[in-house]
Amino acid sequence: MIRDTSAQDKLMPAGGIRQRMLARAPWWVALGLVLLVAVWAVLRWSAADRSVDMQRLRIAEVTRGTLIRDAAVEGRLVAAVSPTLYASSAGTVSLQVQAGAAVKRGDVLLVVDSPELSNELARESATLASLDAEVGRQRIVADKARLSARKTQDEAEVTLLGAQRDLQRSERGYALGAISEIDVLRARDAARTAEIRREHAQAEAALESQSVRFDLATHVQALERQRLLVANLQRRVEELSVVSPVDGMVGTVAVIDRAVVAINAPLVTVVDLSRLQVELEVAQSYADDIGIGMPVQVQFGSAEAAMHVVAISPEVIENRVRVRVDFDAAAPSGLRQNQRVNGRLQFETRDNVLLLARGPFIEADGGRVAWVVRDDIATRQTIQLGVSSTTAVEVLQGLQAGDRVVIAGTDLFSDAERVRLR
Repeated sequence: MIRDTSAQDKLMPAGGIRQRMLARAPWWVALGLVLLVAVWAVLRWSAADRSVDMQRLRIAEVTRGTLIRDAAVEGRLVAAVSPTLYASSAGTVSLQVQAGAAVKRGDVLLVVDSPELSNELARESATLASLDAEVGRQRIVADKARLSARKTQDEAEVTLLGAQRDLQRSERGYALGAISEIDVLRARDAARTAEIRREHAQAEAALESQSVRFDLATHVQALERQRLLVANLQRRVEELSVVSPVDGMVGTVAVIDRAVVAINAPLVTVVDLSRLQVELEVAQSYADDIGIGMPVQVQFGSAEAAMHVVAISPEVIENRVRVRVDFDAAAPSGLRQNQRVNGRLQFETRDNVLLLARGPFIEADGGRVAWVVRDDIATRQTIQLGVSSTTAVEVLQGLQAGDRVVIAGTDLFSDAERVRLR
């Protein structure tokens, strides 16, 4: 007889299967969610045209803030005052200092020997002495002429007095009947003649005084003219000893000792190290934006100083314009002549604008396209950019604050519209 399996059977209560199904329900839900996520990931993967490693990209966030439109430039420290001294006359140079020597204001740097100028000074000095003596002699002549005119005038006065006394005697004698009327008339004519001579003597004395005064003034003016000529020659002779106009250091010596130089030839440059400026080389494209007083930030190694534009060169050399900037305050210590520096010209300040860090994406697509990252997917998006600085660019359209944008590495995307970042 074959035995059945009834001995192994177990009696189950009613509804047991249903309870088991309910107990396993959370597992089924979890499995469904996993499948849903997998399907969504597959759909996203299939929606992207390419896949790029995120480590090879640079991503920046769009922010709102202040944009300073500036340009990075390079330059060097130069002396604010570095006069070049020139030869005032042709001659032979005798150097008194060498390049690099420290000098004080008034120190003799070199001497130019000019025999022609020295001889001219001696000749004109002799002429000055002669004119000085001539003026002295002319003063004596003038005094003698005045004295002679005064003598003539006095004699005329005496003659007039004598004639008037004779006329009075004649009139008294005629009244007494002692002399005739004709004698009275003769005495009266003599008195009138003496009066006329006195008047002429007075006029001649005045004219003679004016004449000698003008003659003397002419000689005095000639003397003063000669004195000015000698003073100018003396100044030129003194300028043959070229002295330092400032405290500083001898820069460039353009001549050698005992060399013959022409007039107005450059001789030596003196550098005033007490006041330094920065000479920047700015690209020609920025030339129209530069103005006097424009702020500049200059980096001296680890130190930074605020400066401003004080001079702009009118010429363009190798597509660059030279700009001089000066310190707003005291210069940092430890600066050296010709020290290389970096600077930022600050053209304009714009507040409350959308900012995005600069990157190669601007040049790659002409600043018209940006790749916006959302959920590890970079999507190609049309944008419009405005002015830029050395570190950021203004966003006019296409992006919002908080957007994450690929700023470097977009060359890996090729012509894709959507790229998955892994």
